Amino acid sequence: MKKGFVLVVLFVFPLVAYLFFASGVNNFGRLPVLTQNIADLERFGTEVNLEGKITILGFLGNEIELKKGNAFNLNQKIYKRFGKFKDFQMVMIVPKGNGNEEKVESLKIELGALSDIEKWFFVFVETSEIKSFFQHLKTDKTLDENLSTPYVFIIDKELNLRGRTDDEDEGVKYGFNTTSVADLNNKMEDDVKIILAEYRLALKKNNADRSK
Repeated sequence: MKKGFVLVVLFVFPLVAYLFFASGVNNFGRLPVLTQNIADLERFGTEVNLEGKITILGFLGNEIELKKGNAFNLNQKIYKRFGKFKDFQMVMIVPKGNGNEEKVESLKIELGALSDIEKWFFVFVETSEIKSFFQHLKTDKTLDENLSTPYVFIIDKELNLRGRTDDEDEGVKYGFNTTSVADLNNKMEDDVKIILAEYRLALKKNNADRSK
């Protein structure tokens, strides 16, 4: 193989990979911040943290058995694609009691049969605290009577909720509907690509600045 061809491949492949990774409706821009300074989770007595991670945040509620389909959609369409990234995680908020600990264990077994669920985390929280925490996200979504929502939210490393300000269907888009494979495939996947690419570029820039 000629040296010139090797050099072209070495240059072109990373460029193509980046373009593929960062492609989406946002055209290489930053994913807008919709809510700043989300509270972290340490007040709930958990070792799971949002800060320093790119988090997909969800609220499963009390009827977990009815939300398995949502979890499977999220696992297949988002987690399997992005779970390999070092700072990526899935965090599900679950009400304490009502047998929910056992229900979550059952869900984890079923999810584990489909993929490695090392970065799936379930945080058990008192009912009143779930309502307060959700309200602080300042979205246009609501929790139902079981403290669940089919929507999940992207939280960045600095504890900001990210989304869209010019979505063609919703205008301001705070979350992604896990009952809709189209929403996960056509919108959420693009937005997760954008935010991961954003942090990758920032890391490369910081490394370059330190090497000067």
